Amino acid sequence: MRQRPKKPRAPVACRPRPNSPLRTEKIVAKLQPVRGTHDLIGDDARAHLAIVAAAREIADRYGYGPMSTPIFEFTDVFQRTLGDTSDIVTKEMYTFEDKGGDSLTLRPEGTAGIARAVISGGLRDKLPLKCFYTGPMFRHERPQKGRLRQFHQIGVELIGVAEPSGDVEAIALGADILDALGILSETTLELNTLGDGESRAAYRDALVAYFTGHTDKLSDDSRERLQRNPLRILDSKNADDRAVITDAPVFDDYLSDDARVFFDAVRSGLDTIGIAYTLNPRLVRGLDYYSHTAFEFTTEALGAQGTVLAGGRYDGLIETMGGPATPGVGWAAGVERLAMMLGEPAAATRPIALVGMGEDGERETVRLARELRRAGLTIELLYKGGVKRGLKRADRTHAAAAVLIGDDELAKGSVTVRNLDSGEQADVAIADLTDHLAAYR
Repeated sequence: MRQRPKKPRAPVACRPRPNSPLRTEKIVAKLQPVRGTHDLIGDDARAHLAIVAAAREIADRYGYGPMSTPIFEFTDVFQRTLGDTSDIVTKEMYTFEDKGGDSLTLRPEGTAGIARAVISGGLRDKLPLKCFYTGPMFRHERPQKGRLRQFHQIGVELIGVAEPSGDVEAIALGADILDALGILSETTLELNTLGDGESRAAYRDALVAYFTGHTDKLSDDSRERLQRNPLRILDSKNADDRAVITDAPVFDDYLSDDARVFFDAVRSGLDTIGIAYTLNPRLVRGLDYYSHTAFEFTTEALGAQGTVLAGGRYDGLIETMGGPATPGVGWAAGVERLAMMLGEPAAATRPIALVGMGEDGERETVRLARELRRAGLTIELLYKGGVKRGLKRADRTHAAAAVLIGDDELAKGSVTVRNLDSGEQADVAIADLTDHLAAYR
């Protein structure tokens, strides 16, 4: 029987094995960070940690305790709070359906999750609630300087306080954090009032009447907002919209007496504690649950992305989500933007390098490393390679000193400590090593 000729096999070089260098290279080439995200490594990571640590310390002084909510929530949590017409809901949210068929969303901001926790966690019994939060947020925006798709925020919420003093405290807390970071002098506090329900209704009618007479000059987005949420037109960055907005009615002309008294109290409180501000009548929040104070710390140091910290009062938020009417005020700040203003981060602590020579020396470095670390010293353990290689590694880690441990040293119960800046070295008894190295702490 004649056998059918076999199909020729491709050369081996064209079919890389699963673990071949060629296949690995192709896989690595595809494994890049998602657009709009970045890795926090080295100085970037240290800057973020320093910002969060400074903010947490100041928040503690004000009595704001830590709080953390899940990174994802049921989508309805954000749709109810951010509004169906907001850009975040319509264009920017990362929403997906899980295996159980539920619609979930990666959190685009922090306040909604905390408000949900007040309702679902029965936290009304603990009011007033003062909380500080930090963590990643997610928005599908066009990545640019200071704006990422995964970004990080710090924020505070004061829930259960209806008095103007709550607004003053929240603003003061933000100012003190910026001051602790050394950047308060580079910012301007912009302040406005959104009034109460009566004021907003009157102002809304005035805006509708004004913008209706200029619909031909408005962008498509603003014409849609005119029907559903006219205050949001004032947020537009469109050049044609901005030209129309210039002559739009000002909120201050429609404030009720009660709203004016509230805002005067906030301004008086800020004056009393010496926090300067600039009135900005165009600073608004488009959703109905916002009321009274709106504020932003802005800067010219970041170009177009000028807002550093922003917040306001949201007395209607929890009621909008199905809970009882509960007053609240808070703010959030982008950690990446704060880091851009800080410049070079503080240098990392210079370690002390332990260099073991020989089997006994390497074993002793492991024991000494733990002992010295428990004494509060920063230790870089150089696992093997001898003196020459160990000192090169110590130089790369910017170590301040190197401790050389070999058979000769161990026989004498001592080690050699070399100052890597001056080159001076000394024999030090192992029993005295911790005290000797205190100068490098």
